[in-house]
Amino acid sequence: MILFQSMSSVTICSIVTVAILITLGTGRQPLAAAYSFIKSLVVSRKYLLFFIAVLAIMVINKYELKMEQWLNISYDLTPALSGWEGTWPAWLQTTFHSNILTAVCAFFYLVVFQSVMIASLAIYTHKRDMKLYYAFCIALLINYFLAVPFYLFVPVNEVWFVHSQVKFLMLDAFPTFEKDYRSLSGINNCFPSLHTSISVTMALLASRSGIRRWSIFAWSNAVIIIFSIFYLGIHWFTDMVAGVALALFAVTVGLKVGEWAERSSKIGQLSRTKLKASRPVGS
Repeated sequence: MILFQSMSSVTICSIVTVAILITLGTGRQPLAAAYSFIKSLVVSRKYLLFFIAVLAIMVINKYELKMEQWLNISYDLTPALSGWEGTWPAWLQTTFHSNILTAVCAFFYLVVFQSVMIASLAIYTHKRDMKLYYAFCIALLINYFLAVPFYLFVPVNEVWFVHSQVKFLMLDAFPTFEKDYRSLSGINNCFPSLHTSISVTMALLASRSGIRRWSIFAWSNAVIIIFSIFYLGIHWFTDMVAGVALALFAVTVGLKVGEWAERSSKIGQLSRTKLKASRPVGS
């Protein structure tokens, strides 16, 4: 079952999905959250700096493959880190394979994953939960900042590339994946699994949002993503374990920074209010 013919179709589906998720998380139409986001970028320097930092680390990740080519590392650590896992990936695909399941997993892997990232920023901003917004930004930074060195110096190939009995099922839903998407994700960028770490990160933070429906969806997304990375023939079990560990670390640090950032913002706002109140009338 072919879902996507190009990255354009992935982009269109992502835009629609982001709008739906923002509505789910805020209970409002998505333009209200978009307005809150743009307003925060304009009026808050700290908000803007955190957002720019997230964009910067994603740009670095985008050029990671070019850095890989420049380093020209020839060794392969797949046998040492994951090659001992046996035939369970082939068993998983054979046991659960269906065209509908393949389409669902591909949709969550390509569309829902990135849509939850974008929607999270909009939801926490609209709800004025700056602690979670700052925590989310920092957690994303840590995920990418710690994963990229592994991708550069600890090359682990995807399961389908190594295991002759495992098929790369993504091509059934997105036939041009290798041409259109592969430039964003190297074939030996497995350890740790960023899809695991970021989806678990988003779920852990959603649990603290106080929005029950958003928390339930974020955890459902994480479970489906983790199943998908195995079912589609991409990641090893060790990649997933490392991803979960990375998520736990990123969220722990992110929440601490988020608390500090929120507290410093309130102190700064209080100081400005006192300063205005202390000025003589007419000055």
